[in-house]
Amino acid sequence: MNPELVASGAEADETTVLLASPRSWCAGVRMAIETVERALEQAGGSPVYVRRQIVHNRTVVEDLASRGVIFVDELASIPDDAHEATVVFSAHGVSPAVATEADRRGLRVIDATCPLVRKVHAEARRFSEQGKTIVLIGHAGHEEAEGTMGIAPDSTVLVETVEDVAGLELAADAEVAVLTQTTLAVDETTAVVHALRERFPTLAQPPSDDICYATTNRQQSAISVVSEAQVLLVIGSANSSNSQRLVELARRHDTPAYRIDGPTDLEPAWLRGVTTVGITAGASTPPDLVTQVVAALRERGPVRVIERETTTENMRFTLPRPRPARKGGRS
Repeated sequence: MNPELVASGAEADETTVLLASPRSWCAGVRMAIETVERALEQAGGSPVYVRRQIVHNRTVVEDLASRGVIFVDELASIPDDAHEATVVFSAHGVSPAVATEADRRGLRVIDATCPLVRKVHAEARRFSEQGKTIVLIGHAGHEEAEGTMGIAPDSTVLVETVEDVAGLELAADAEVAVLTQTTLAVDETTAVVHALRERFPTLAQPPSDDICYATTNRQQSAISVVSEAQVLLVIGSANSSNSQRLVELARRHDTPAYRIDGPTDLEPAWLRGVTTVGITAGASTPPDLVTQVVAALRERGPVRVIERETTTENMRFTLPRPRPARKGGRS
């Protein structure tokens, strides 16, 4: 807890906290974390590796690392003598090239890719088989975008903005399909799709949105509080795409917003003179962190908490089964 935060609130009036709901973990994140926990339980002391961060949250990753999980950027970091070691693929998905490399190495794979990301991968295969150029709306360097582009690398191009669409070197009559990263801002993505359709009137799209239900729900719940909140606190890590989109969304609605990993990141200046605070959390953020942030606000004075629920989430995903090591690569 920041002692300056307590001091600044010594004579504070009651603060109203508007809790946006849904917030925090989604079904895909829960599934991925539980997958790693089960792998640890069943490993019997053998190492459990996770390629990249299982989900984009610092607290989750640090907790799992403290329990013995070994996080690696690439499979090449797994020792050559780790025969039939367990490796978990993160919720963001991997390209076919990564899966093939795991087979070649003889690794025991547990694929914790979110089923909604798998859906996008399936769409990429379908559009590629139809001979279409795939325009993927996403963020360069993000694991999910890299995995999706790896499905059909020779026929997929990445765009992030409307301006990127204007710069595409494709003929007006090109057969084009659009896919999106699952964690984007709904309003901004709609504008990019509109720009694509103006350039390519026959643009093909999936039968349902690629932006996942959890991302959409968290954006809608954030909108429900930003009109009243004087500031919005978004709990989530810096590399969490959906958390960053929540910050940007609030600012587009002229509400100051700050991303924090937890209560120790709170700055007194953000709350000076503020009596109504909105709080939300990205889909990879542990619910406990929300409780901790509210507790930190209570340390500066009386707090009244109001839950703003825009919808109820009941989705659950089945944990993936380990895939036996396949030595010698895929047949």
